[in-house]
Amino acid sequence: MSLLEKLNWRYATKKMDPSKKVSKDKLDRILEAIRLAPTSSGLQPFEVFVVNNRELLERIKPIAFNQGQVAECSNLLVFAAWDDYTPERINMMFDLTNKERGFTSEGWENYRQMLLTNYPPRGPAVNFEHAAKQAYIGMTAGLVAAAFEEVDSTPMEGFDPKALDELLGLSAKGLKSCVIVTLGYRDAGNDWLASLKKVRRARADFITEIN
Repeated sequence: MSLLEKLNWRYATKKMDPSKKVSKDKLDRILEAIRLAPTSSGLQPFEVFVVNNRELLERIKPIAFNQGQVAECSNLLVFAAWDDYTPERINMMFDLTNKERGFTSEGWENYRQMLLTNYPPRGPAVNFEHAAKQAYIGMTAGLVAAAFEEVDSTPMEGFDPKALDELLGLSAKGLKSCVIVTLGYRDAGNDWLASLKKVRRARADFITEIN
């Protein structure tokens, strides 16, 4: 199938087959797509936690309002954004870029100073919201990659972030969960949504070209 055919194939799977596991090579490619996703200023202000442990998935299920996919999935991805943009975090990414590229430039260092001057004073609430938006970009890359690998996925905001943060110890890492994604394989015979037609607005009603 082409990529567009695979995107048409995918849907927010409501029931997964817990006996079917996503292979390590497919999971690794999905995670790499997330790692390679674009983020504002290249800061990558989020991390991904991959929950494979069945017992832990069962503990997360009530935190996610008892949605069955959480316990049935092969892997649960937890996207956790930085709780704030600090000088240390900004400098870490700029220093990493300079190290990996093997050089520095005046323009790049001026850009670093601009972020250091403007981002931290905005405060944790504004900065977490901005970081969470970057996590959603990464999540979308993961959903597309999963479809390409013909792995079912379900993005979910229906969970208690504070409870999940406490369970996974995210606060101690300066992180806050913002969205989760289940990965696995559909149980088509028991999923009410599996056989229904995908519905999206018509292109003419959705896309406007401005020439």
